Amino acid sequence: MTEKKSIQVFLGSCLCGKVKYKITGSAFAFYHCHCMRCRKLSGTGHASNIRLDSANIEWLSGAQLIKTYNVPEAERFRNDFCGDCGSPLPRLFIETGLVVLPAGTLDHEPACSPESRIFYASRSDWSCSDELPVHDEYPK
Repeated sequence: MTEKKSIQVFLGSCLCGKVKYKITGSAFAFYHCHCMRCRKLSGTGHASNIRLDSANIEWLSGAQLIKTYNVPEAERFRNDFCGDCGSPLPRLFIETGLVVLPAGTLDHEPACSPESRIFYASRSDWSCSDELPVHDEYPK
């Protein structure tokens, strides 16, 4: 873990915009996680999560839409998501005060940047190749 950062405010929402949040806390890690659970949760090759310590989540709208799926065999892994559009949402672990914030749900660029890839040995072979061409839109 990196050194604790200053208190920041993070604003975000789900894809349909019905669930909006404000988180105040200290970001201490920003990882691209390649574990199987994060890949399944994100539907991609990795999940980009900001970890916040002693954070406070304020649900600005749509709190009644939030659904939770607890992975039965996991001690601290669950999926909180919008019940309408299915977008992942921040997960507060009350027992530790830790928040796992899916970075893609932010409505702004965070003041922190990803610092490493974790569970890299679990990555899919097709994931995160730097050899692919890039496009600003759909390729023609």
